[in-house]
Amino acid sequence: MTVCWTCRTALRRHIDVLRTLRQRRSHSTKEPTKTDKTPRPQDQVPTPNNVPTLNFWQRLGPLTRAAQAYARAQRKRPYATQVCTSLFIYLCSDISAQSMGGRDYDPMRTARSLLIGSISSIPSYKWFVWLSDNFNYPSRILSLATKVVVNQICFTPVFNTYFFGMQALLSGATLPETWDRIKKTVPVSAINSCKLWPAVTAFSFAFLPLEYRPVFGGVIAVGWQTYLSYLNRLAERSSAREVEPLEAPLMEKVAA
Repeated sequence: MTVCWTCRTALRRHIDVLRTLRQRRSHSTKEPTKTDKTPRPQDQVPTPNNVPTLNFWQRLGPLTRAAQAYARAQRKRPYATQVCTSLFIYLCSDISAQSMGGRDYDPMRTARSLLIGSISSIPSYKWFVWLSDNFNYPSRILSLATKVVVNQICFTPVFNTYFFGMQALLSGATLPETWDRIKKTVPVSAINSCKLWPAVTAFSFAFLPLEYRPVFGGVIAVGWQTYLSYLNRLAERSSAREVEPLEAPLMEKVAA
């Protein structure tokens, strides 16, 4: 009799446990009631408050698609993309600078500019990648200010010296003439760059991803390289005017 009572008690407990598990399972799979005021993400109706907004540069239609295609090329083949970008920038800037001079188009000047741009494209790209990876402090303003100052102190004078020096050497100037060209152009260009490039650099590092910075900088660089090419042409004319008075007495002696 005691054994039967024990079996009956154990069976009742087992039934109670199964009943409890069934209630929990039905409760977990039950649809949310109307009194549940917490909407699920898939049940939300799109409104201006919950729809993610796109940045301004992502809503420019064809320009945005072109920039995205450039960014994909930049991620897949960064070096080749940089060389092609530099060639395009220097081509546009040299044509623009020559049109401002009022003389006939000189294809050799364009060829020199393309060579200078292709050589400097990879080092310039690696410099800005290095600048992006360094000087990242907890303060965003301090980081941007440091990047701008380092870029102006280290990169700008070196690049301008390279640009004007190569322009002089490729045009057939001697080493003293090249040094004279650098002395006339680099200080002026470095001072004028402070009026433009600090703001461009700060905006680029603050708001643009790495793959979009060359696009933004390239647009600005077309105008800047036009200025450098025009400044180089002024220096060439200045050197030519200084040489002409020295050559005149020599020609007179030869004619006598």
